[in-house]
Amino acid sequence: MPKERGHNLIARNRKARHDWTVLDTYEGGMALTGTEVKSLRQGRASLVDSFATIDHGEVWLRNMHIPEYTEGTWTNHAPRRSRKILLHRDEIERLMGKTKESGLSLVPLSLYFSDGKAKVELALARGKRVHDKRRDMAKRDAEREMARAIGQHRKGMR
Repeated sequence: MPKERGHNLIARNRKARHDWTVLDTYEGGMALTGTEVKSLRQGRASLVDSFATIDHGEVWLRNMHIPEYTEGTWTNHAPRRSRKILLHRDEIERLMGKTKESGLSLVPLSLYFSDGKAKVELALARGKRVHDKRRDMAKRDAEREMARAIGQHRKGMR
């Protein structure tokens, strides 16, 4: 059977960039059971309310929901169990330092298959305050309005 190539998106945390200021991103593998992988291949997962923690030098993804595999038997997995993220030791140590000293958090941004292996994109992030969210929305609206005006000018409507 030929290996799967490319980047197949399974789930994306859409609210993450709205609620958090992303400072840096990391890609890590995941330690999964067989029924979890089969459920992910069906495109079923949710990153809502999930987060990552570092415990005893290991990174764990908490509260991610992978529904039970429909064809599974009594060996099915628990949908919200903690899953280990596989990163290099120096990346884990760097993340430990930054999360402890700066008060930053680890937030999952997306879950995907890369060359047939399940990967998660983690962000080192700082929480946004309400005024930061308002400023970002105003900036986005202004950019959209400028692009609309430029498009109308090019078409000769103004």
